[in-house]
Amino acid sequence: MQTFKYRALSADGASVTGVVEAYDEFAAVEELRRQFAIVEDLQPVKKKKKFNIDLGEPLWVEDKSLALVASQFSIMLRAGLPMSRVVELIAGQTSDKLMRRILTACAADVAAGYSLSRSLEKNGKKIPAVFIESVRAGEESGTLEDSFDTLKTYYDHAHKVKQKVRSAMTYPIIVIILAFIVVGIVMVVLVPTMTQMFENMGSELPLPTRILIAVSHFFSNYWPLLLALIAAVAIAFFVYRKTENGKINLSRLRFKIPVIGRIATMNTAAQVANTVATLIAAGLPIPKVADIVSRVLDARSVGVDMGKCVGKLETGQNLGEVLRDVKNLPDMLVEMAKVGEESGSLETTLRTVGDFYTQEAERASDRALAMIEPMITVILGVFVAFIVIAIYVPMFSMYQGVGM
Repeated sequence: MQTFKYRALSADGASVTGVVEAYDEFAAVEELRRQFAIVEDLQPVKKKKKFNIDLGEPLWVEDKSLALVASQFSIMLRAGLPMSRVVELIAGQTSDKLMRRILTACAADVAAGYSLSRSLEKNGKKIPAVFIESVRAGEESGTLEDSFDTLKTYYDHAHKVKQKVRSAMTYPIIVIILAFIVVGIVMVVLVPTMTQMFENMGSELPLPTRILIAVSHFFSNYWPLLLALIAAVAIAFFVYRKTENGKINLSRLRFKIPVIGRIATMNTAAQVANTVATLIAAGLPIPKVADIVSRVLDARSVGVDMGKCVGKLETGQNLGEVLRDVKNLPDMLVEMAKVGEESGSLETTLRTVGDFYTQEAERASDRALAMIEPMITVILGVFVAFIVIAIYVPMFSMYQGVGM
């Protein structure tokens, strides 16, 4: 609910000012017209911004929370509880701070008579469009419980896939970070100490040792500049990635990288198939489905191509036909969508295809990780061997000189 400041004229012509709470300005005007003859002015009351940063609140609602909330909605609605009471109960039970804040705001709107989808659209800016549109479709078709069941399955599956990828990537990332830390210590602390000893030898140092000393000098003398350069590049990358062109170009680049490109293709195909199937199950028309999918895909370049298909679908073309114009989608997905339409089983067909590509993405990720781990080990081994050779060869020469 929002607070509005108003100025109105009463039935006897007297000017009246005050505040009113309503869902939006249209609802506020409607409420005021029941009390006053003319509404002269209506302005939203701006809330004072407080410097209060909750570091515990996530930046978005996670798939796990969406799956749990969808399951709770389905169970409570099937039990016959009114929607206003359901939203209030779930808001009090959820442990996700962001979801709790969103549902708490929605509870007041729903209690005032507004639909859940409309309230989520206003308050849940960080909730995926798939969730909101599925709720709206369920409300319009009278199958809201079934829509929540479908959403529960969809987000539970998405959470498990993402969790598996995160778990698999933990080891390589930790090893790489530790390797950089060790290299920094060796270059800045150990090598300069050894360099002073080598310079006192007075003899010409081997090439590996000279290279190691030169690199160490560079790190020791220019590490602030190096850190600043890395920070500048990282900031520029993240800023560019936030722009629309950056999202599109980086997405296209990802599909062209060996190994990673195949994983991206499988993940995108699975996301397209599963999302389309979920929205069709909610009862949305195909053009609306394509529009929503175009806005929620992780691969922005594919989302842009999907957005261009909406107009074609509105003119009567089939989904299987227009998907041919979407780059980086596998041919099998396109053909199966066409077969599903012709057989009248598009939802079931796409769910099967989505499961297939999800499994393929998992296999491709496992193979990639199986390749990355030995590669990291070999690279670290080569680097360690180089350092050992660069340090111990002149030391052996020094000992030989002393022995003679």
